[in-house]
Amino acid sequence: MAERFTEKQGQYLAFIYNYSVIFGQSPAEADLQRFFGTSAPTVHQMLKTLTAKQFISRVPGKARSIALLVDLDEIPRLVRPSGGR
Repeated sequence: MAERFTEKQGQYLAFIYNYSVIFGQSPAEADLQRFFGTSAPTVHQMLKTLTAKQFISRVPGKARSIALLVDLDEIPRLVRPSGGR
């Protein structure tokens, strides 16, 4: 069976899920940027992609409004990126 999302998309979904469990709110784009060690435009584009594919939803103009739209059993285990702290 083909995967619904790429490995990288799965890691973003896993981070969103784990961050939400730990902190009781969804992550800001800056939290994703720090964890993955990427630029702000890269994170923003990934969130746009995840939204377009209906893996997440967001409320425009509202901070920390990311909501997962995938079943929790589909979310892969979060792995710290190479070179991470």
